Amino acid sequence: MKVSFLAAILFSHLLSGFNGAAGANYTNSTCPTNLIVDTNTLRFPFNTSNFLCSSVWSYQNFILMYQQTSASVWSFVLSAPNNYAYIAIGFSNNGKMVGSSAIVGWLTNAGAGVAKQYYLGGKNPGQCPPDQGFLQLAQAPIIMLQSWRLYLGFQLNTTQPPSQLIYALGPQYQVPGSDNYLFQHQDRVSTSIDYVTGQISTSNGGWSALQTAHGAVSLAGWGVLLPIGMLVARYFKGWEPAWFYAHASIQTLAFGLGIAGVVTGFLLENDVSKNVSAHKGLGIGILALAALQVTALLLRPKKESKHRKYWNWYHHNAGRLALAGAITNIFYGLSLVGQDTTPWFIGYGCYLGVIVLVFLGLEIMKLVPNAACGSLFFIGPERIRPTLE
Repeated sequence: MKVSFLAAILFSHLLSGFNGAAGANYTNSTCPTNLIVDTNTLRFPFNTSNFLCSSVWSYQNFILMYQQTSASVWSFVLSAPNNYAYIAIGFSNNGKMVGSSAIVGWLTNAGAGVAKQYYLGGKNPGQCPPDQGFLQLAQAPIIMLQSWRLYLGFQLNTTQPPSQLIYALGPQYQVPGSDNYLFQHQDRVSTSIDYVTGQISTSNGGWSALQTAHGAVSLAGWGVLLPIGMLVARYFKGWEPAWFYAHASIQTLAFGLGIAGVVTGFLLENDVSKNVSAHKGLGIGILALAALQVTALLLRPKKESKHRKYWNWYHHNAGRLALAGAITNIFYGLSLVGQDTTPWFIGYGCYLGVIVLVFLGLEIMKLVPNAACGSLFFIGPERIRPTLE
């Protein structure tokens, strides 16, 4: 009960981490002094003195400066720290990356600035050709460096730009080569902007409701309940038959949540921009092992059967393999999110640390069965194991 209560508390804290949102430091205001474009250094072919500023991605310190400079022309400057990677801003009609057009800029190894429009036709670099897209550019985009910040400037011929914007940061030290094809980004976020007020809206700091559901049920089932169920089966067999019903109930609930995690994962597949094939494959493999475990439970031989030892070997090792895969896939899935998941890594890591300590403590007690507490756990309150000779 103490372990389950601790797990519930920890999981509730982890779940609250999904609700963190990227805040806006500047909305509908003139740009801070340190972001004002020095016209002597950065010579954009348009006036930037009265631009409005919005903090569009606080985690990566992306700031968008913009202004409607005429009835049919909008001017933009995207500012971000120089991380030796490309920066990108995409305009989308539906909030998704695929099908949008983006302005991307970077500095070459020689320090020259390169900026181009890209049509984001798919998730692979080959599906995102340069110098294509639906944006009507007034002139070629420009990117420059000032005080260790990149400034990507461009103008659009439009009366109203799309309000669904996507921002991306490329992999560090991997800028496009001579063919100008992009490497897969290391991080991205989808937002919407009110051009009048400068207000930025994001979905839980970049997490959608479906991503929240996928992460929550997967973590609860595979990451939290599964090890507790294994703990009950290994160390509480003295409490016959309560241990069996507790073990079966916990693992069945974990299996149900795992199914929900896989289903939401399939629904998410077309909405994420990163390659999740490995994450998907691991998830399906874990679900298959769990399904075999449920099937094995229905076919469990009697204790006196000569086949019981083979069943035990399979059941125990398949469970361990499923747990190892689940833990690996949870951490891998968190790394794919692209947001600040450090609290999740720390929180789940602390939970695993507690579980490991509990396992170690109970294992020591199991190896010293004459101790009163060890006998109570492993033999049960009515049948205390005799002293070993």
